[in-house]
Amino acid sequence: MKLTDIMEKMPEAGVVENLADLLKVFADPTRCRILFVLEQSPLCVGDIAACIGMTKYAVSHQLRILKQASLVKSSRAGKEVIYALDDEHVSMIFECALAHVLEGKG
Repeated sequence: MKLTDIMEKMPEAGVVENLADLLKVFADPTRCRILFVLEQSPLCVGDIAACIGMTKYAVSHQLRILKQASLVKSSRAGKEVIYALDDEHVSMIFECALAHVLEGKG
């Protein structure tokens, strides 16, 4: 492949910045643990907090960040708010990254 072909395919600066911002959200161990839990099942804040051994307040703070990054979505179930991964892309990103680390390449 020619360098000009590669350069033509390069995303615009704004897209690259958005990608870097997204990857920064994944760079926090607590958020990764939350994503792992939500990969298993949609849950409320209390259940997520119990799974990862943190307070509801701390988990809520991280969920806000994940939600702002469009990695997590929420829905109401009566008085509870249930959190889930936003879509299949989030699941794919997380699964691929985890597989890469487990292979010893990360």
